[in-house]
Amino acid sequence: GTSKGLLGLVLIGGLLVGGSFTTPLAAQDSKRPEAGAPYPNGSEVAFEWQYSCTSAQACSFNCSGSGGASSVKKLSIQLMTIPLGSENVAGIFYEYSTVEVARANGFNITTGISRLACQVNGMNLDYAGAPKTNQSPAEPAKKNPSAPLTSSIAR
Repeated sequence: GTSKGLLGLVLIGGLLVGGSFTTPLAAQDSKRPEAGAPYPNGSEVAFEWQYSCTSAQACSFNCSGSGGASSVKKLSIQLMTIPLGSENVAGIFYEYSTVEVARANGFNITTGISRLACQVNGMNLDYAGAPKTNQSPAEPAKKNPSAPLTSSIAR
């Protein structure tokens, strides 16, 4: 008899104490960055490359230190500056789709000691230049008649 009553009080007490933690956790969630934000706050895209491949089986890429893929259909690479502490560092972010995976992505950040490099094999360079709007390479590219479609830009 008494042990059941004591157990009930312990459970109710646990619920009351546990319930008081849910409000602060919900408040913390409202301060978190928006889900799906493509890059850390304060990042700036300096240059981007967009690639496509009609014969995905023959197309691949590899970004040193961060990975790559084969059977690639679309690939978008952004060269950026990213705030890290009190300084800005260089980084690349990439997003791609393959025959097997509809959407995947990755990144590589350097603090100046290592270098950033990607090798792209068998793909068509559809765009290289100033950043376009953030669009997933897994989605078909929208035609923009005013956008330059160049394979290289001299700086």
